[in-house]
Amino acid sequence: MRQIRWLWNIMDASYHKRHIFALCLSVITSLMLLINPALTSKLVDEVIVAQNPDPLIPILMIMLCVKFLREGMRYLMIVTLEKTSQNVKYNLRVRLFLKLQYQDAAFFDVHRTGDLMTRLSADMDWCRHFLSYIDYVVTDSVVMFLSTSIYLFFVNWKLALTLVMVTPLLLAITKIYSKRVRPLFVEMHDRLSEMNTNAQENIAANRVVKAFAREEHEKEQFDGRNAAFRDSNLAINKLWLSFYPFIEILANSMTLITVFLGGLFIMKGQLTPGQLTIFTSLAWALSNPMRSLGNMLNDYQRFVTSANKVMQIDLSRPLITDGQETKPHEPVRGKIEFRNVSFGYKSQPVFSDVSFTAQPGETVAIMGPTGSGKTTIVQLLARFYDVKGGEVLVDDLNVKKWPLQMLRHGIGTAIQDVFLFSDTVEGNVAFGNQDLSVDEVKDFARRAAADEFITHLPEGYDTIIGERGVGLSGGQRQRIALARALAMQPGILVMDDTTSAVDMETEQYIQKQLRELPFPCTKLIIAQRISSVKDADEILILRDGKIAERGTHEELLRLRGYYYETYCLQNGLTPEAKEVAE
Repeated sequence: MRQIRWLWNIMDASYHKRHIFALCLSVITSLMLLINPALTSKLVDEVIVAQNPDPLIPILMIMLCVKFLREGMRYLMIVTLEKTSQNVKYNLRVRLFLKLQYQDAAFFDVHRTGDLMTRLSADMDWCRHFLSYIDYVVTDSVVMFLSTSIYLFFVNWKLALTLVMVTPLLLAITKIYSKRVRPLFVEMHDRLSEMNTNAQENIAANRVVKAFAREEHEKEQFDGRNAAFRDSNLAINKLWLSFYPFIEILANSMTLITVFLGGLFIMKGQLTPGQLTIFTSLAWALSNPMRSLGNMLNDYQRFVTSANKVMQIDLSRPLITDGQETKPHEPVRGKIEFRNVSFGYKSQPVFSDVSFTAQPGETVAIMGPTGSGKTTIVQLLARFYDVKGGEVLVDDLNVKKWPLQMLRHGIGTAIQDVFLFSDTVEGNVAFGNQDLSVDEVKDFARRAAADEFITHLPEGYDTIIGERGVGLSGGQRQRIALARALAMQPGILVMDDTTSAVDMETEQYIQKQLRELPFPCTKLIIAQRISSVKDADEILILRDGKIAERGTHEELLRLRGYYYETYCLQNGLTPEAKEVAE
């Protein structure tokens, strides 16, 4: 029931009365099913048996009016339910999208994109399906069964009692089925998520697949997951088919009981022919709810499984939020301080006791082997994760006390793995600052060495970039990403291997432009090229979870450590040759 209460709370308050009204129409139209069988009984006893044609036309006209009125009310009911269910789906879609926007990075470390897309599409549609179909079918069935049973007891309690006695057997079978089918629906949902995740990853990485000629391998992978999803569906259907014959036999037995016992009661004078027509007309009203009980349970179990998956997103709360200590602050000026910082992903430590300071306007570079935690520094600075020990300060204030939006707006980030949106070049550059004029967009693109190739695109700055920047080279995507970061005019500019895919001449041009920016900012450079970091005010070498070396370019060369070895390697020198060169 908690899933139903959750959906009810998501529905706009103005739609609550409409939904209740629609369910009331369901109750009324179900009760109206008793009218025509009663009129049919009157028609048999008072017209056919009594050989009296006078009431024939009035009875038929009333039956026709009841039929038209009921169908009109059913149409109004279905339209109303569809509107209320679409209202919930719309609200849920907006609500979940907003939830995902403000989730922290740890949430996306756990949840796969394909699984999230399944929850936002198929699972959400089952939530809508419950409100537009399942709830009124259940209402119809319950009202139809109860009202028919009561009415038949008034007509002939002995025959009615015989029919109702079949019900406990049907309920017992249904309970057993429900208990066994529930875990199968959970498994089916998991198989669907795995299949969608596999398809999403394959589509996103189609160029990698083609580059390694792995189409057949990927096909086999997808076939395996597709077969697993098919088998889970078949398992549910097989289970239903194993119960279906028993439910169908018991449901149909009501008609046989009606004809057999009804005939005996007529011969004994305990039932009129007209009353027998009531039983034969309404036997389906008792058997149909039982017959459809299995399908309703299937749909309900699917709804519960899907609703639980969607609720996990809706009820999840980000761990990184603005806390009670958060207070308004002036824009980021650029001072960075890591004070005895330790961090690890789950049980895997990354670094410990890391300390360094960057004053406003300074340039600090970070180098180190792969996996040493260079990018993690950036993620802690923007508070995508919280430190395990120590503290990170921006402008002498712990990042936990900064409003998240203000902190991140003051940090412009350009990373090696560039993500560009399916938008115009201008829209991508101005993504973080929508107030930029066209001339300002072009100026920042020029500073990122992107203006020249952008002007040669078919429509210049109005050219639509394909998904993730398809059609652009790696270097071109990196330069647009750098222009996007510069356009924010941040107090702190982070460049994580931003120029790894550009040539040396372009890199020198970009470095010159970065020294002549029209706004003050502290630069945090993560790179593997000596040429990218040698002019920094301080260079940090992360190694084995600690800062192994620190200093300027000349100081680190004299240390003869990791930086010195990297310098020799990139310049084609041996340590001895380097000493001679000095």
